[in-house]
Amino acid sequence: MRKDRIVIVEYDPVWPQMFTEQAHRLHTVLSPWLMRPVEHIGSTSIPGLPAKPIIDMLALIDDYDGFADALPRAESIGWKAAPEPGDREGRQRSLCFPSVELRSHHLHVVEARSGHWKEWLMFRDHLRAHPDLAAQYARLKTGLAAEDDTDRPRYRSAKAPFIRSVLAAITSPPNA
Repeated sequence: MRKDRIVIVEYDPVWPQMFTEQAHRLHTVLSPWLMRPVEHIGSTSIPGLPAKPIIDMLALIDDYDGFADALPRAESIGWKAAPEPGDREGRQRSLCFPSVELRSHHLHVVEARSGHWKEWLMFRDHLRAHPDLAAQYARLKTGLAAEDDTDRPRYRSAKAPFIRSVLAAITSPPNA
Protein backbone atom coordinates (compact mmCIF):
# COMPACT_ATOMS: atom_id res chain seq x y z
CA MET A 1 0.00 0.00 0.00
CA ARG A 2 1.28 3.46 -0.89
CA LYS A 3 2.19 5.75 1.97
CA ASP A 4 2.58 9.05 0.13
CA ARG A 5 0.21 11.83 1.09
CA ILE A 6 -2.85 12.81 -0.92
CA VAL A 7 -1.92 16.22 -2.26
CA ILE A 8 -4.40 18.06 -4.48
CA VAL A 9 -2.93 20.88 -6.56
CA GLU A 10 -4.44 23.36 -8.99
CA TYR A 11 -4.81 22.20 -12.59
CA ASP A 12 -1.55 22.44 -14.52
CA PRO A 13 -1.87 23.09 -18.27
CA VAL A 14 1.30 21.05 -18.83
CA TRP A 15 -0.47 17.81 -17.84
CA PRO A 16 -1.81 17.04 -21.35
CA GLN A 17 1.71 17.35 -22.78
CA MET A 18 3.12 15.14 -20.03
CA PHE A 19 0.51 12.56 -20.99
CA THR A 20 1.28 12.83 -24.71
CA GLU A 21 5.01 12.37 -24.21
CA GLN A 22 4.63 9.19 -22.18
CA ALA A 23 1.79 7.83 -24.32
CA HIS A 24 4.05 8.10 -27.36
CA ARG A 25 6.92 6.37 -25.55
CA LEU A 26 4.62 3.59 -24.36
CA HIS A 27 3.13 3.10 -27.81
CA THR A 28 6.59 2.56 -29.29
CA VAL A 29 7.27 -0.41 -27.00
CA LEU A 30 3.79 -1.75 -26.20
CA SER A 31 1.98 -1.48 -29.53
CA PRO A 32 1.87 -5.28 -30.08
CA TRP A 33 -0.26 -5.59 -26.93
CA LEU A 34 -2.41 -2.46 -27.22
CA MET A 35 -5.94 -2.73 -28.56
CA ARG A 36 -6.33 1.04 -29.00
CA PRO A 37 -4.36 4.21 -28.25
CA VAL A 38 -3.44 4.91 -24.64
CA GLU A 39 -6.00 7.26 -23.03
CA HIS A 40 -5.48 10.10 -20.56
CA ILE A 41 -7.87 9.44 -17.68
CA GLY A 42 -8.39 10.66 -14.14
CA SER A 43 -8.56 14.19 -12.84
CA THR A 44 -5.46 15.43 -14.67
CA SER A 45 -7.32 14.73 -17.94
CA ILE A 46 -10.08 17.23 -17.11
CA PRO A 47 -9.12 20.83 -17.93
CA GLY A 48 -9.32 23.10 -14.90
CA LEU A 49 -9.82 20.31 -12.36
CA PRO A 50 -7.49 20.31 -9.33
CA ALA A 51 -5.88 16.90 -8.91
CA LYS A 52 -3.12 14.83 -7.44
CA PRO A 53 -0.24 15.66 -9.82
CA ILE A 54 -0.06 12.13 -11.22
CA ILE A 55 -1.03 11.52 -14.84
CA ASP A 56 -3.39 8.53 -14.93
CA MET A 57 -3.32 6.61 -18.19
CA LEU A 58 -5.32 3.70 -19.58
CA ALA A 59 -3.96 0.97 -21.85
CA LEU A 60 -6.40 -1.65 -23.14
CA ILE A 61 -5.09 -5.12 -23.82
CA ASP A 62 -6.66 -8.39 -24.90
CA ASP A 63 -5.12 -10.68 -22.30
CA TYR A 64 -3.86 -9.92 -18.81
CA ASP A 65 -1.57 -12.95 -18.61
CA GLY A 66 -0.13 -12.35 -22.08
CA PHE A 67 0.84 -8.83 -21.08
CA ALA A 68 3.53 -10.26 -18.79
CA ASP A 69 5.74 -10.48 -21.89
CA ALA A 70 5.40 -6.70 -22.32
CA LEU A 71 6.65 -5.79 -18.85
CA PRO A 72 10.38 -5.91 -19.73
CA ARG A 73 9.70 -3.58 -22.66
CA ALA A 74 7.92 -1.08 -20.40
CA GLU A 75 10.75 -1.38 -17.88
CA SER A 76 13.26 -0.65 -20.67
CA ILE A 77 11.82 2.89 -20.93
CA GLY A 78 11.69 3.48 -17.19
CA TRP A 79 8.26 2.19 -16.18
CA LYS A 80 8.02 0.10 -12.99
CA ALA A 81 5.49 -2.56 -12.02
CA ALA A 82 3.34 -1.22 -9.18
CA PRO A 83 0.70 -3.76 -8.21
CA GLU A 84 -2.38 -2.22 -6.60
CA PRO A 85 -4.97 -3.87 -4.38
CA GLY A 86 -7.56 -5.49 -6.63
CA ASP A 87 -5.39 -5.52 -9.77
CA ARG A 88 -5.40 -9.30 -10.15
CA GLU A 89 -9.15 -9.57 -9.57
CA GLY A 90 -9.76 -6.70 -11.98
CA ARG A 91 -7.58 -8.37 -14.62
CA GLN A 92 -5.38 -5.30 -14.78
CA ARG A 93 -1.81 -4.29 -14.09
CA SER A 94 -0.47 -1.05 -12.72
CA LEU A 95 2.79 0.55 -13.82
CA CYS A 96 4.36 3.79 -12.63
CA PHE A 97 6.91 6.20 -14.08
CA PRO A 98 9.63 6.98 -13.13
CA SER A 99 9.22 5.08 -9.83
CA VAL A 100 6.42 3.96 -7.55
CA GLU A 101 7.48 6.34 -4.80
CA LEU A 102 8.02 9.40 -6.99
CA ARG A 103 5.60 8.69 -9.79
CA SER A 104 4.50 11.37 -12.19
CA HIS A 105 2.50 8.86 -14.26
CA HIS A 106 0.37 5.81 -13.47
CA LEU A 107 -0.56 3.39 -16.27
CA HIS A 108 -3.63 1.21 -15.71
CA VAL A 109 -3.32 -1.76 -18.08
CA VAL A 110 -6.76 -3.34 -18.35
CA GLU A 111 -8.29 -6.20 -20.29
CA ALA A 112 -10.79 -4.74 -22.75
CA ARG A 113 -13.39 -7.36 -21.82
CA SER A 114 -13.40 -6.17 -18.19
CA GLY A 115 -15.68 -3.30 -19.16
CA HIS A 116 -15.10 -1.01 -16.16
CA TRP A 117 -12.70 1.10 -18.21
CA LYS A 118 -15.72 2.35 -20.20
CA GLU A 119 -17.04 4.01 -17.04
CA TRP A 120 -13.69 5.74 -16.51
CA LEU A 121 -13.95 7.27 -19.98
CA MET A 122 -17.64 8.19 -19.57
CA PHE A 123 -16.93 9.91 -16.26
CA ARG A 124 -13.97 11.80 -17.73
CA ASP A 125 -15.91 12.89 -20.79
CA HIS A 126 -18.93 13.96 -18.77
CA LEU A 127 -16.86 16.11 -16.40
CA ARG A 128 -15.07 17.65 -19.38
CA ALA A 129 -18.46 18.63 -20.82
CA HIS A 130 -19.94 19.80 -17.48
CA PRO A 131 -17.66 22.24 -15.64
CA ASP A 132 -20.24 22.61 -12.85
CA LEU A 133 -19.90 18.90 -12.00
CA ALA A 134 -16.12 19.13 -12.32
CA ALA A 135 -16.18 21.98 -9.77
CA GLN A 136 -18.30 19.88 -7.38
CA TYR A 137 -15.87 17.02 -7.76
CA ALA A 138 -12.95 19.38 -7.11
CA ARG A 139 -14.53 20.59 -3.88
CA LEU A 140 -15.14 17.01 -2.76
CA LYS A 141 -11.58 15.87 -3.49
CA THR A 142 -9.99 18.94 -1.92
CA GLY A 143 -12.13 18.60 1.19
CA LEU A 144 -11.35 14.91 1.59
CA ALA A 145 -7.62 15.48 1.24
CA ALA A 146 -7.78 18.33 3.78
CA GLU A 147 -9.60 16.10 6.29
CA ASP A 148 -7.04 13.28 6.08
CA ASP A 149 -4.28 13.22 3.50
CA THR A 150 -2.96 9.80 4.55
CA ASP A 151 -5.96 7.47 4.20
CA ARG A 152 -6.17 6.46 0.51
CA PRO A 153 -8.88 3.82 0.99
CA ARG A 154 -11.09 6.38 2.76
CA TYR A 155 -10.36 8.99 0.08
CA ARG A 156 -11.32 6.57 -2.73
CA SER A 157 -14.43 5.26 -1.00
CA ALA A 158 -15.65 8.76 -0.11
CA LYS A 159 -15.43 9.80 -3.78
CA ALA A 160 -17.34 6.72 -4.94
CA PRO A 161 -20.91 7.98 -4.28
CA PHE A 162 -20.28 11.10 -6.36
CA ILE A 163 -18.79 9.06 -9.20
CA ARG A 164 -21.69 6.57 -9.08
CA SER A 165 -24.24 9.40 -9.17
CA VAL A 166 -22.61 10.95 -12.23
CA LEU A 167 -22.47 7.59 -14.01
CA ALA A 168 -26.09 6.88 -13.09
CA ALA A 169 -27.14 10.22 -14.56
CA ILE A 170 -25.23 9.47 -17.77
CA THR A 171 -26.63 5.98 -18.22
CA SER A 172 -30.22 6.57 -17.08
CA PRO A 173 -32.75 7.48 -19.74
CA PRO A 174 -34.26 10.99 -19.39
CA ASN A 175 -37.33 11.11 -17.11
CA ALA A 176 -36.55 7.66 -15.75
